[in-house]
Amino acid sequence: MALHDLIERERGTRCCADGAAPSLSLAEAQQVSDDFQILGHPVRLLILDVLARHAGKVCVCDLEAAVPVKQPTVSHHLRLLREAGLVDAERHGPWMYYFIRHEALEALRARITRMLALVDA
Repeated sequence: MALHDLIERERGTRCCADGAAPSLSLAEAQQVSDDFQILGHPVRLLILDVLARHAGKVCVCDLEAAVPVKQPTVSHHLRLLREAGLVDAERHGPWMYYFIRHEALEALRARITRMLALVDA
């Protein structure tokens, strides 16, 4: 047995490299995890695709016709996208018109790009 095996370390000290620490805070990691989760469903990606290809607002009835799920499921995914801040809506008469919040989408893109750069580094 070597001498260094007998030396007790203080709790919280490292025995190896000091560089073994994450470059993200827990809050940043949680945010990126949430970003991946909101993008992690094909129906939400289809909805974002339809909204992105239409510069103005898209009626909810057009979104329902564009994706292969029924109205309650479309509403569920639209609610999640709204809660994530990626889309918003305006009511015109009885219809809701949805649109992308471009600043939120750009912020999400920047967070994911930064995370992927860290993983690739």
